[in-house]
Amino acid sequence: MSGQRAAAEPYTTRFQTAVTSIDGRRVWLERSYFYAESGGQPADRGQIDDVRVEDVRVEDGEPVHYLAEEPSFKVGHRVLCSIDWEYRMYCMRAHTASHVLYGAGRRLFDELSYAGFDIGDEKVRVDLETQTEVDDETLIELEEAVNRVVWESRPVSWDDHPVAEVREREDVAFNEATEEGAFAKGRVRLVTIGGPEASGNGGSDGPTSNGSRLAGGATVTVAGKDNRNGNHWDVAACGGTHVRNTREIGPVTVLERSNPGEGVTRVEFAVGPPGIERRSVEKRAVFDAKRLLGTGISDVPGALERLSDDRDALSEQLRSRERDLVAARLEGEKTVEREDEQWLVATVGDLPADVTKDVVDDRLTDTDAAVVVALGGGDSTYAVVGSTGSRSATAVVDELTETFGGGGGGDDRLAQGGGFGVPPAEMRRSLE
Repeated sequence: MSGQRAAAEPYTTRFQTAVTSIDGRRVWLERSYFYAESGGQPADRGQIDDVRVEDVRVEDGEPVHYLAEEPSFKVGHRVLCSIDWEYRMYCMRAHTASHVLYGAGRRLFDELSYAGFDIGDEKVRVDLETQTEVDDETLIELEEAVNRVVWESRPVSWDDHPVAEVREREDVAFNEATEEGAFAKGRVRLVTIGGPEASGNGGSDGPTSNGSRLAGGATVTVAGKDNRNGNHWDVAACGGTHVRNTREIGPVTVLERSNPGEGVTRVEFAVGPPGIERRSVEKRAVFDAKRLLGTGISDVPGALERLSDDRDALSEQLRSRERDLVAARLEGEKTVEREDEQWLVATVGDLPADVTKDVVDDRLTDTDAAVVVALGGGDSTYAVVGSTGSRSATAVVDELTETFGGGGGGDDRLAQGGGFGVPPAEMRRSLE
């Protein structure tokens, strides 16, 4: 069978075997059920006799076990190997869940293809190539579809097929670059979720010893679904470890999405405790919103939308009043003569600089002043300068920064500076 022995018999967690070679902390075994890191799935954890296994890698076609320390056993000794069942099962659940999610993606997205995969301790990522926009609603649909397949207890099976035959099948998620571990001697290992013809490796939910396998498992079909793979939910070339039945995955929580590259959507999800904790956080947030809004859960979105509309309306009212205040303060000032020009200089308090800039820009179309200067700010003084004459607004800002520090920029007509080390009133006195 193509792939690793661990992938073929993932429920094996304790076995005895002989040591064939040792090089420092590196150990080779006659046979090994430790999964070696491959295709985005991390290596198994566990022990060989009483020595902790830190890593497992495939080197020259053989699994090499990296130990935490040099072992006391010798070549030819028989050793008891134990795999960390909790971590192995986590990886089995996570890997199988990624296949279920991909099957859901095939039903929700257009022209979907597989771009990458990685199992972390807290979350799993699946990279999908699709032109379909994946928004929040789509994430909800993905999560719902995945958890329905988990609930339906679909059997999961794995077996070998000729590579040439699989290449001709449109229903198979097939990527030789990312699933190198699934290929061997012209054959490829396919993992199938659901379908009346699945071999059904499932039936028991616990680990076994020395590779024993249990047959059986019912087939469940989702009515009304777009079954592009016949009655199968997903068929993929894969060299990883998987559970025998989707019910063993447990609840799946979709976390986030991002776009790491052109046409690539990254979906992150969690299984096990991290997923449960995330759901608790989300539920608390919904309950808090329900309580604060004084409404039922189903009415929270509408109440939030109304609150957002009210906030936008208040924000617009506030901005309008701020503009009126700036305009009134400019209107209330008389021009002063400076260097044979009429200048209008005003302080506008701690009103926002962007509002002041908009008002000065508007005022330039209706003023006799050659230069308009508005000074404001709270903790830090800013200056907005407008020019209707030959003098450049940026030149005025440059003069202010040379005298009072800070910096700024703009163009001949409108410029702005900030970070001045003196209050607006002092800058005003220097300009009058």
